[in-house]
Amino acid sequence: MAVVYDLDGTVVDLAVDWAAVTDDCVTLLDERGVSFAYETLWGVYERARETGHLDAVEEIIAGHEREGARASERLACADLLARDAPVAVCSLNSQRACEIALDTHGLANHAPVVVGRDSVSTEKPDPEPLRVAIERLGVDPETVTFVGDGERDEVTADRAGVEFAYVDEWLHA
Repeated sequence: MAVVYDLDGTVVDLAVDWAAVTDDCVTLLDERGVSFAYETLWGVYERARETGHLDAVEEIIAGHEREGARASERLACADLLARDAPVAVCSLNSQRACEIALDTHGLANHAPVVVGRDSVSTEKPDPEPLRVAIERLGVDPETVTFVGDGERDEVTADRAGVEFAYVDEWLHA
């Protein structure tokens, strides 16, 4: 059996003020003449992709994530990484932020495969990031459980055709 974990909210809690990240991204786009109505950071992200400003917005988000990774809080599920093998991380956060968080909490050796938002051409809930993580682990997808904390994770697992468990259920299994 192999386990792929989501990062933020599952293994660690990144110390990121997502409202501030959104504000910084909207300010950048506004300065570049891109004004629009939005509801979430991911709506801003998609608008940046559509208007050719994704690289700049990505750097803002990733910068906040890297800082938040250094100040992140280790969650109970982190203790399971050493128990489960093989293990990977598949996250909507940037790959470098994931690596920093894992290093910060002494978990990097337990999760040698990390696939972040910027590791492949799509992000969760598209199944590509999870499929790439599984491929890099070198395991049969039928042996994988994806553990996460949200509906996006569950949808990703379903689209990739792998088992899914919410982190709270996983902790008490």
